[in-house]
Amino acid sequence: MARQSISLTRPNDDWLRSLVDSEEYSSKSEVVNDLIRREREKQREIDWIRAKLIKAEQGGFTELTASEILRQAKKQDS
Repeated sequence: MARQSISLTRPNDDWLRSLVDSEEYSSKSEVVNDLIRREREKQREIDWIRAKLIKAEQGGFTELTASEILRQAKKQDS
């Protein structure tokens, strides 16, 4: 595992320490890794939504109802 040295502001350090002290996490490193994991997942979701929007914009207009569009989208993602 790669080791890094980072500087934190006092409020951020206090917050990290409080999570460790509450035993929600075993170390500050664990908190930081969890935050990064969550942010990466959020970015994947944003990228997925952006790709769907771009595809929809390029697709033009449709005569389908909203429920038909939703049904098609769910079918494509399966």
